[in-house]
Amino acid sequence: MLPFLDSNSLFPSVELALEEPNGLLAAGADLSSDRLISAYSSGIFPWYSKGEPILWWSPNPRTVFLLDSFKPSRSLCRFIRKCPWRVSLNKDFEQVVDCCSAPRKEQSGTWITDQMKEAYLALHQLGIAHSVEVWHDKDLVGGIYGVSIGHLFCGESMFSACSNGSKVSLACLIGHLATENFPLIDCQMENPHLSGLGATNISRNQYLETLQQIVHQPVAQDFWKEKELDANQLVKRKSSE
Repeated sequence: MLPFLDSNSLFPSVELALEEPNGLLAAGADLSSDRLISAYSSGIFPWYSKGEPILWWSPNPRTVFLLDSFKPSRSLCRFIRKCPWRVSLNKDFEQVVDCCSAPRKEQSGTWITDQMKEAYLALHQLGIAHSVEVWHDKDLVGGIYGVSIGHLFCGESMFSACSNGSKVSLACLIGHLATENFPLIDCQMENPHLSGLGATNISRNQYLETLQQIVHQPVAQDFWKEKELDANQLVKRKSSE
């Protein structure tokens, strides 16, 4: 039977996660900041729909972007050189989450419920959840947000209001993380869009081994400070490595 957690329960070992559906580990508990920090530090994340109990996952394999091998496409580099968009870090986390939560054309609903929004806003206020925003004048045209603990970054969602908006936000996030030698971005589960952008699969054991090495590595004090990012420089740096 699937374990059902209360607010005091510890997570079961990820080795007990189901094979079908892949990675389902437990249900219940809450989305408190302490619970979420414990989850991400253990290779676990929440994912569920409105009306369902909170579901906790640790799939095998794990989908990630390996930052050492990631290179932005030539077409994206050309686009960034020519377009007038600005890119920022942690300028408007709440708006990025709101935009990510809007139902997509092929979907009837969203997994980013009001409860999830509140939970990740609380993590943002603690300096643990972060966003990259892409702006055309004063309009938000793309963005990505996720959770970072030590040198771990777990991508939660991204969106585009204009073509290439999410690609620019992802490439700039990767470039920014690479300046501090982050090894990967956790994408959690495979999908065709992520695979097309260069995401790859690694075993859950390999992911957990890496996780244990990086969650306690500190980052520079101002690394997640709200600021403008030089998109062209970040992408150029990654494309020339």
